Amino acid sequence: MPHADAPAHEYDVVVVGSGAAAFATALGAIDEGLTAIMVESTDRFGGNTAMSGGGLWLPNNPVMQREGALDSRDDALRYLDECVGEPGHASNRARKEAFVDGVDDFVRTTERYGFRWARAAEYPDYYPELPGGRIGRSIELHPVDSKSIGPWRKKSRALLPFPMMNSDMFRLGRAWSTWSGFGQGVRLVFRTLGGLLTGRILVGMGAALATAFAKAVVIDGKVPLLLNTPARSLVVEGDGADERVVGVEVDVDGTPTVIRARRGVMLAAGGFDQDKARRLELQGVEGNPAGSPGALGGGIDMAAAIGADLEYMDDAWWGATVRPVEGGLSSFIVGERSMPYSILVDKEGRRFANESESYVDLGHHMLAHDGAQGPYWLLLDNRYTKRYFLTFAVDPNANKKMVAEGIKVTASTLGELAQKTGMDAAVLRAEVDRFNGFARTGRDQDFRRGDSAYDRYYGDPTIHPNNNLAPIEKGPFTAYEVVIGDLGTKGGVVTDEHARALRADGSVIEGLYSAGNNSAAVMGRTYPGPGSTIGPAGVFGLIAARHMASRG
Repeated sequence: MPHADAPAHEYDVVVVGSGAAAFATALGAIDEGLTAIMVESTDRFGGNTAMSGGGLWLPNNPVMQREGALDSRDDALRYLDECVGEPGHASNRARKEAFVDGVDDFVRTTERYGFRWARAAEYPDYYPELPGGRIGRSIELHPVDSKSIGPWRKKSRALLPFPMMNSDMFRLGRAWSTWSGFGQGVRLVFRTLGGLLTGRILVGMGAALATAFAKAVVIDGKVPLLLNTPARSLVVEGDGADERVVGVEVDVDGTPTVIRARRGVMLAAGGFDQDKARRLELQGVEGNPAGSPGALGGGIDMAAAIGADLEYMDDAWWGATVRPVEGGLSSFIVGERSMPYSILVDKEGRRFANESESYVDLGHHMLAHDGAQGPYWLLLDNRYTKRYFLTFAVDPNANKKMVAEGIKVTASTLGELAQKTGMDAAVLRAEVDRFNGFARTGRDQDFRRGDSAYDRYYGDPTIHPNNNLAPIEKGPFTAYEVVIGDLGTKGGVVTDEHARALRADGSVIEGLYSAGNNSAAVMGRTYPGPGSTIGPAGVFGLIAARHMASRG
């Protein structure tokens, strides 16, 4: 059963959180022969990781090497320099090098503990045309049997109890229009049934990653994982140069309890995704996060309280999401906005960005355009609704709610659609006419949609001359209201190449480490490729554990 006993009072490593960064730290502790404990503030483990697509962007990884996919350390660092730059200390050269150099250890270590990685061979970097860019750097797990963790599977925060992989997602979007998409859907059905017929409940994506970590760390490694156990403050001893973090005060069934750490404390409790007031103050929007309700910034606050420096607090892993129905979850959209027969427009009916660009870029463009105040509308030709699969519109009840709340609007003509959504009919008509001209020539002269291999990954290969563009001209037309969303906040504790927390003067806070969204992102203000949140989270979690072990 999930651990609920009172913890022992001292471990080598104390980990706050239960996502990829937290689990990687605990796994590293196991691998180094150290004792560890994990504390999670909510009633479920896995955090944003369990709710995610489960991909990890890991350049020059061993899976690529085995498949003969050309990559190198130099190209990975060149690409990071090109697309990330150095907007802050968290994204400096030493941190980038530590990440790239830590990939091999992370992959090989997890494989020794039962992880079976698959390469997303067709998934491009988000800027593949930049120097050092590649296609196929992301990896994910093969589906995992959730029954392998016993009662813990009911405590996972995972949303999708299916053996879906990222290679399924981009093809399923065109399941009704291409044989490859239809075939991928059939394979997913048989994969699911095959698991059930052999007594397994297979899960994929973020659910697989959270399950594999729980199996290695909690089941096999016997690391206590305490749910409903929020960390409140760090325990600090010594003065001046001798000051160090030696533990964490947590609430165990409402009772303040100090858990001491001989080697170090890892803060991996996520960002402040769900703190609407703080986000409004720092980012100008309340946000529509797609992650864990436990991401309230507690880990960031604990570190700041003892002098840790913070960066990128004004930024997030932005993207577009369909406006949630009352009481519903955000529906982060990626492939849906790349398919042809569609455009994304502002409240007047004007395009303002490349609909197919990386989600963080689209989010930044929403902020630059009008402060992300919106509303925006994803406008679909009737052929889109017949040919492509909308992940956010599968549930009939959700569809009814979207119609009732004005999120989904249909109309026979563009003029009628403009009237129903509040757009300017003349502006919308002119914008659609201009876009249709681009679609017929195959070149988006305003925003270059379809120019990049990343854009085309989510397009329809049967559409020519540009598989992201097709005219908007056949009704009835459908529009979905879109708002700015995110996969978590980017800001947090500034750390060094060993994942150690730093003060504003660059000095190390001894005994304190941070990774994942609890830390300021090594990826700076951009998103180099699929899995750029979880990849560094896992790598720096393991780096931290190795460093703790080296302290003796």
